[in-house]
Amino acid sequence: MNRLPLIRDLTASSTGWTFYLCARKEMRVDRAGKTFMALLLQDLSGQIPAKVFEEAATLKEEFDAGEFVKVHATANLHFQKLELILDRIRRVDPLGDRTDGFREDDCIPSAARPIEEMWTELQTRVATAGNPWVRQLLTAIMDKHGERLRVWPAALTVHHAYRGGLLEHILKIAEVGKTLATAYGADPDLVLAGAVLHDLGKLEELGYDGITTYSHTGNLLGHITIGVIMAREEMRAIAGFPADLQTRIEHLVVSHHGEREFGSPVEPMTAEAFILSAVDDLDATLHQFSRHVLNPGGEGDFTPYHPRLKRVLLKPAGR
Repeated sequence: MNRLPLIRDLTASSTGWTFYLCARKEMRVDRAGKTFMALLLQDLSGQIPAKVFEEAATLKEEFDAGEFVKVHATANLHFQKLELILDRIRRVDPLGDRTDGFREDDCIPSAARPIEEMWTELQTRVATAGNPWVRQLLTAIMDKHGERLRVWPAALTVHHAYRGGLLEHILKIAEVGKTLATAYGADPDLVLAGAVLHDLGKLEELGYDGITTYSHTGNLLGHITIGVIMAREEMRAIAGFPADLQTRIEHLVVSHHGEREFGSPVEPMTAEAFILSAVDDLDATLHQFSRHVLNPGGEGDFTPYHPRLKRVLLKPAGR
């Protein structure tokens, strides 16, 4: 049996074996009353749902969620969405399976750009900020939280939900935000501060060890509350940090979801806050768009219905 391609390259006719990280594992009962196992599997290119129907009760003892697994599977289109039907699955033997090409990094979704390349770009953007207070604040944040900022996902599932996703999201906001700040006469350094700090609270809201989960604190407080506390503590630790600048930066964090119904305690009230909120939403939306149109499925020129974007999408030419 052939080795399966990466998840992003799977088609409805794919069949074979490969290695994944099992992100979720549940026992369920179908309409006929038969127990089956529902899984979420991932490799470096993304995630895919999978099911085990035959010998599910036996095979569930072969591995746990959070472990690397070897599977034998056949792809299947279910309501126009691709899934895998597994006939075999077991936990990986780290030594024995390396001879078949097992690598942990191949099973963990990651940003397309190398993380160190992205980190160097962010360092350069911060180092060239014109406002010395913003530069000092962001440098301190990167020094203190850099280990996690390099690799943290930006979300559990919605957008940039992979290793390095938060950093990738920050850089896109910084890039587009600088252009808009220049075009509209806003402060580009404040927009940069908003790009770096707006999702800082996700370092505490989310737990990440190859699989992303919500933390206890994250569930209770949310990343906006956590983030503004983290940013405030860092600004107060800088002697002489201007009070008005602190308030403006905190406003960026608490208003970046744009509207109260989307979780912002207040709505944007400065040019920089409007830009940050708009670019944050645009980057998240276009990231969902890009990933959805590249997935197989759907009829003709259009994708399956996207529940968050609430529409079908036109596929790129040639898909």
